[in-house]
Amino acid sequence: MRLALPRWAGALAVKAAAFITVMCCALAALLGVLVHVSVRNQTVGQARDLALSRLADATEAYEAGDTLLPGAGVDPRGLPASLRTLAVAGERGTMVASYRGRPTMWAAGPAAGHRALAVEVDYSQQSRTIAGLDQSILWSSGLAIGATVLVGVFAVTRVTRRLHGTARVARRISAGDLDARVNDPRTRDVTRPQDEVAAVAAALDSMAASLQGKLLSEQRFTADVAHELRTPLTGLHAAAELLPPGRPTELVRDRVAALRTLTEDLLEISRLDTGRERLEADTEELGALAGRVVRASGTRTEVRVVRDARVETDRRRLERVLGNLVANAHRHGAPPVVLTVDGPVVTVRDHGGGYPEYLVAHGPQRFRTEGGATGHGLGLTIAVGQAEVLGATLTFANAVDGGAVATLTLPVAE
Repeated sequence: MRLALPRWAGALAVKAAAFITVMCCALAALLGVLVHVSVRNQTVGQARDLALSRLADATEAYEAGDTLLPGAGVDPRGLPASLRTLAVAGERGTMVASYRGRPTMWAAGPAAGHRALAVEVDYSQQSRTIAGLDQSILWSSGLAIGATVLVGVFAVTRVTRRLHGTARVARRISAGDLDARVNDPRTRDVTRPQDEVAAVAAALDSMAASLQGKLLSEQRFTADVAHELRTPLTGLHAAAELLPPGRPTELVRDRVAALRTLTEDLLEISRLDTGRERLEADTEELGALAGRVVRASGTRTEVRVVRDARVETDRRRLERVLGNLVANAHRHGAPPVVLTVDGPVVTVRDHGGGYPEYLVAHGPQRFRTEGGATGHGLGLTIAVGQAEVLGATLTFANAVDGGAVATLTLPVAE
């Protein structure tokens, strides 16, 4: 029979229940065997003493020539052959055997003429006593095992429930929910004994709080730096516009523009990190929106509309995501770059060397580029953050025949 456990009771509860059951069965079997052997030895000993006492009386009467009492006789029917052989050899012995359909204790000794003098003692009551004892041992052992297993499963599942709760909080933290806490009751009450689960929960809460504090500090630092850079960059941009035409002026203006773009990207990332971005949703035609993005990028990107779709989305954020994907494909990939709309799924593919392995496995990482590529690694990071705000899924892969493929899956408008 399979024991039904709650959904949150996992392999640990099953293994603990199995271990408890095996140990209880082993202990019950050991105690049952010990009690059975002890009672059986005592019962058999008493029956043997009674049979030998009657054999002594029968031997005395036989030697005196008196009439033997009922249950005694010379070479009686039913006497076990092995016991008769022992008696003929001049020894006395006892043996339990079945006679006339009931258990009988036999006692035999030597008689004249190489015969055996034997007595029988009814052993039925003693046999029923042992059988009843064995049945009682089985029933009591079964009840004890069942009660122990239930109590053990209850105790273990309480622990596993707390462990599963801790695991759920850990998964929420790894998914970015830094406000998640276990808040185990034992950790809040210092007077209660602290077990291992409470220690793990307290360590996880402490780690989450520390991590949250460090990330918030980093976010504030990034936002503060970006805000502080805005003012001097605005003045620097205005001053660069006043410089006389020439190659040095073009270089200064280009670097100032790059700094302004980097500052705006840092501000956007800081806003995404805080999770305070809100959608301004409207219904958009994906094919037309993709065409606008490509035209605004000023790049030679082919737009293929396999199947158009209407989506409920924030147009500005979606244009930002697709624009960053197209710009990244031209900056780090190789032509031709193709943007394909197939229902709510938009793919941007180039025919270059493909994405780095770390990016395919773990997603984009800010300020990380490989192979001497230019840029700060913020474009794809912003694309992923904005896609999450849109409720969309953005994945990265490498095509079998070469090239990088970014796939954006949007929720469909009702």
